[in-house]
Amino acid sequence: MSLMAAVVLMPGDAARADDRNQAATDKPLVRMDEHGFTLRSPDDIVNFHLGGRLHMDFGSGGSPAVTDAFPNNFAVRRMWIEPMLTINKDLIFNLQYDATSELTPIGNLLVSYKGFAPFTFTGGNFKEPFSLEVLTSNNNTTFMERSLMSTFSPTAGRSTGFAIGTHGTNWTLAAGVFGRNINSSADHGGTAGTIRATYAPILTPNEVLHFGVAGSYRSLDQSRPDVSFASSPESFLFTAALVDTGTIGANAIGRLGLEFAWANGPFRLQAEYIATQVERVAAGHAAFQGGYLQAAWVINGKSPRYALDANVATEIGMFSRVQPESDQRVSHGGVGVFEVAARYSAIDLTSRDIQGGGFQQDVTLGLNWYPEPFIRVMANYIHAWANPTAQAVTGRSAEADIGQIRLQIAF
Repeated sequence: MSLMAAVVLMPGDAARADDRNQAATDKPLVRMDEHGFTLRSPDDIVNFHLGGRLHMDFGSGGSPAVTDAFPNNFAVRRMWIEPMLTINKDLIFNLQYDATSELTPIGNLLVSYKGFAPFTFTGGNFKEPFSLEVLTSNNNTTFMERSLMSTFSPTAGRSTGFAIGTHGTNWTLAAGVFGRNINSSADHGGTAGTIRATYAPILTPNEVLHFGVAGSYRSLDQSRPDVSFASSPESFLFTAALVDTGTIGANAIGRLGLEFAWANGPFRLQAEYIATQVERVAAGHAAFQGGYLQAAWVINGKSPRYALDANVATEIGMFSRVQPESDQRVSHGGVGVFEVAARYSAIDLTSRDIQGGGFQQDVTLGLNWYPEPFIRVMANYIHAWANPTAQAVTGRSAEADIGQIRLQIAF
């Protein structure tokens, strides 16, 4: 030990350092449990974790006005492989690969650095800082699918780029510059600047009051200056779009999002609104909008934890997942945790001369059962109606009724 180290290292510090070293020694080098597979170096500097998720959907439903909109009663919604490498707890490499998706198999492909706390720097393909619902992991969303409003999320939620995130005792701020999604030419390339800020004036273990605002502006690649928006009911198994703008020649897209959430004990309210403006090549701009309001009650448990920080710079200021306590787990003799929820969402794709886009509304009722921290069983009933519906389908009003169940395993 150097003379300087001997001067600044007090006896208590040495004891704590010994405790940390002992804790690292006591931890197994290889572990396989409900959290996945973990491999670490003897000094605990390097950690490799292999996780994953499997979402399987079963359901039935349809619409009198839409033919063959519900072709299958079963589908593997997601089957992700998720390796993560952590070095010295500050440098994080993460990949998410969906073996079932032909269009977007790669989710996250990123590197994050957290060595300058409270700042986090992230580069790669990851979620732009926009929308509480879209940023929330699909492992943690209250319903099986996100609301109609998510149609307006930037590039299917993820883009290649670089972002910085930071936080204080009750606020977060994240901003980044992004290109296209790594899987495709979503939004036909171009460049986007996206920023999100949140503030929680009430932030206690039992109550959270959350406000958020986000903005995004993307200039489009003029070699293919066209965009479109379309939405089906809030079901993966229902494949037809009830509303659709068709192709719009555009120079840029601007988005503004507003967020609200309140959680108190077992109750939680959440609402969002997104306004989207498309700067068209001709005929001026087109404006669209969407939003939702949802409520949830954890019958025999607590609302999910609220997190100000995360391993990804943009995934901050958000809720995690409902968790059963140890004695509530089925494997420990409990009955699990039950949650009931309801949501109303709407999307308006009519603007100026784009009258055929349509106005769609959905009401979704949900029941969730959490028998274990890594298992969830979900049941959703969705009633959707649109007027007019997409012209490619009928050109008239349409309704749809869908019932579905999901078995989710995530570790």
